[in-house]
Amino acid sequence: MALDATLWAVSDLHISYPENRGIVAGLHPEHPDDWLIVAGDVAERVSDVAWSLELLASRFARVIWAPGNHELWTIPADEVQASGEKRYQHLVELCRSLAIDTPEDPYPVWTGGGGPVTIASLFLLYDYTFRPPGTSTKAEALAAAYAAGVVCTDEQFLGHEPYASRDDWCRARVAATEARLVAAGDTPLILAGHYPLVREPTSVLYYPEFAQWCGTELTADWHRRFNVAVAVYGHLHIPRTTHYDGVRFEEVSIGYPREWKRQTKRSGWLRQILPDPSLPERAAC
Repeated sequence: MALDATLWAVSDLHISYPENRGIVAGLHPEHPDDWLIVAGDVAERVSDVAWSLELLASRFARVIWAPGNHELWTIPADEVQASGEKRYQHLVELCRSLAIDTPEDPYPVWTGGGGPVTIASLFLLYDYTFRPPGTSTKAEALAAAYAAGVVCTDEQFLGHEPYASRDDWCRARVAATEARLVAAGDTPLILAGHYPLVREPTSVLYYPEFAQWCGTELTADWHRRFNVAVAVYGHLHIPRTTHYDGVRFEEVSIGYPREWKRQTKRSGWLRQILPDPSLPERAAC
């Protein structure tokens, strides 16, 4: 792999919006060896997910995918009516047919600038522990959200079969993923998933009630426990770079047209992960 190749990341493509579909159609690498992390929320319909990922896989040397909540929705208009774990596995097999890495596959190793580093794509979900102020249980948090009229559409469309609840599914995913990360030892890692590993990024949400659908406190120390070079996430639609305990966190979402049209300081749709764009040898796109 050439040292001038770039590891990029993007999430929340939401191509059901024509403007966003046009954005995805225009995404290209800068170098033949560029890799791309796609951190979820490509689309709701499996056919749209397939269109996007097939296009990106044809352009980038390697694509690594982690699911968002929207891919896991089972909406009436979708030709694939699988729900819960079966839907997730259907998407995994779709990605494998396109030679795209998933959270179920061996973690690939980036050997370009800033490497070598292992890219762990994460599927973790949430367990309602990012609760709004004044609530101490899941029931109280959900009641506050319903009272405020701020309820994630997951409650309608994101199935969790065969698990008893989405939070049970989350806890199972966290345990399985944690075991894999422990087995990696002191390997430098990029942790790339749809949800932030820590609660702090949700502090800027306009509606604090929504935070309960944004992650789990079970991962709050992962960026310290493991040798994490960068944590990549999306979901919040607030693209930015932050640091927690000295670790760089990159929010890489595109978001809805009504949101990105207000973002006058956005310099590009893809965010550079490696080489580190803050270093002098290369500026971010």
